[in-house]
Amino acid sequence: EEEDYMSDLFIKQDVRPGLPMVRRMKEAIQKEEKQKEANEKNRQKSIKEEEKERRDLVLKSALGNENKGFALLQKMGYKSGQALGKSGEGIVEPIPLNIKTGRSGLGHEEFKKRKAEEKLENYRQKLHMKKQANEQAADQFRVRFKNKQEERKMEGDLRKSQRACQQLDMQKDIDVPKETWYWLEPEDEDKKDEDDKDDECSSSDLSVSEKLQILTAYLREEHFYCIWCGTTFEDSEDLSSNCPGDSAADHD
Repeated sequence: EEEDYMSDLFIKQDVRPGLPMVRRMKEAIQKEEKQKEANEKNRQKSIKEEEKERRDLVLKSALGNENKGFALLQKMGYKSGQALGKSGEGIVEPIPLNIKTGRSGLGHEEFKKRKAEEKLENYRQKLHMKKQANEQAADQFRVRFKNKQEERKMEGDLRKSQRACQQLDMQKDIDVPKETWYWLEPEDEDKKDEDDKDDECSSSDLSVSEKLQILTAYLREEHFYCIWCGTTFEDSEDLSSNCPGDSAADHD
């Protein structure tokens, strides 16, 4: 029917700009939804859908007396809702029916599940190995850093011992050290004799800790001096009675 533009219904309508377009869009959406509902009602169901509806309907309904298996159970004393078995330890509900809807072969789902679990386990193992590698690298770094600090400390103690040895030897009018590395080497000395080179090669075979141990023993035996106490004792008896030991650990 054509609208009467002179009627009260048309005059009372809201004529603000843009509203007619919104109204037409809403009407179009409603019309499309109604058409979809009508198509869904009139659509012919597929064979699978009909089978599923019939199957669901049958599974929802309980077995009646017309079922031969149920009738045999009743003759043996079974009652509806009772567990199976002589003492009632069996199942109450029937075994569920699992319908296979996919086109894959039997066991394919289990194979996919097993593969997914193996992949997840491999990923966890990789994460665990990576974590162990990071922890091992951190431990190695801490060990190297600690060893480097201890080596620097021993080098400082060795320089102190060399300086003290040089001063104490010179006080006793000793012009030449017992070993070349017993004293600090002059910084401005550019050239050395062949004998000095040989001595340097032999002394380089010793580590810093070995040099420190040898020089500490020399200072204690020759000068009764302890590098960590910073004290020169009167004799060996005074040194052994008043000095804790011949290493930094003993003094700590």
